[in-house]
Amino acid sequence: MSSTSKIAIGSILVGLVVLALKTLAWRVTGSVALMSDALESIVNVATAIAALAAIRVAQRPADPGHPYGHHKAEFFSAVLEGVLIISAALLILREAWFAFQSPRVIADVGLGMAINIGAGILNAGWCWVLLRQGQRLRSPALLADGRHLLSDVVSSGGVLLGLGLATSTGWAILDPLLAMLVGVNILWSGWKVMTTSLSGLMDEAVPDTTLAVIRDIISDKASGALEAHDLRTRHAGAVTFIDFHLVVDGQTTVADAHDICDRVESSLKARLPDAQITIHVEPEHKAKHAGVLVI
Repeated sequence: MSSTSKIAIGSILVGLVVLALKTLAWRVTGSVALMSDALESIVNVATAIAALAAIRVAQRPADPGHPYGHHKAEFFSAVLEGVLIISAALLILREAWFAFQSPRVIADVGLGMAINIGAGILNAGWCWVLLRQGQRLRSPALLADGRHLLSDVVSSGGVLLGLGLATSTGWAILDPLLAMLVGVNILWSGWKVMTTSLSGLMDEAVPDTTLAVIRDIISDKASGALEAHDLRTRHAGAVTFIDFHLVVDGQTTVADAHDICDRVESSLKARLPDAQITIHVEPEHKAKHAGVLVI
């Protein structure tokens, strides 16, 4: 089992524990704000399961029906996560509106807050793991899960602070108001997760910093060629796709041109291990005098 799958399974287990704790905190107090926190944890569990399924699909090798692999499956999971987060936010706003119209007295606030603090600490620790490992493994599903948990941690902190104020002031109306703020924050988080994932589905190019690295490697390692043009990149999960045209002198043999391509590919893969590279060799009259000049 891959490291990414193991982390995804860990997310499910952590999500179930946090859900149980936050549900207990809500049942103890009857707080709508704590209920909104528990509802978001249900989404955490659902999205963690979807992320695991997507990761397992993304790791399948290429086949005749999917010659470029299944890497984009993780982006679909992240989009689904965004949709579920937004759905949970709308449900929270609905419940908060009803509670706003009829504020309730909160019971056993101290115990409920203590339970929620424990759940928040667990969430914060796992959020750090997801963001760190998601970046290292270049997994859109893990990163989306981590960003969602970060929003959850912030929301939980706001809920706890607000509940403390509601208890000390006796203003029961603060409870549904806090739930509304949590709902708005979750709504924004879901929108960000979804739009970030959609960019991957639309074959967005690699970041400018990565593109600069690719250009520098081609310029440095393609000695014997004249230029590289029509450089295109895209990313799908952990894989970076790179293709470009490499112009060589018309007298260059096929074997020599192949050696140049091998040298460039090995250098690119040393920097981007999961890169898939396609190089189209052209004679010098095809030069565009633009793109990457070979040093």
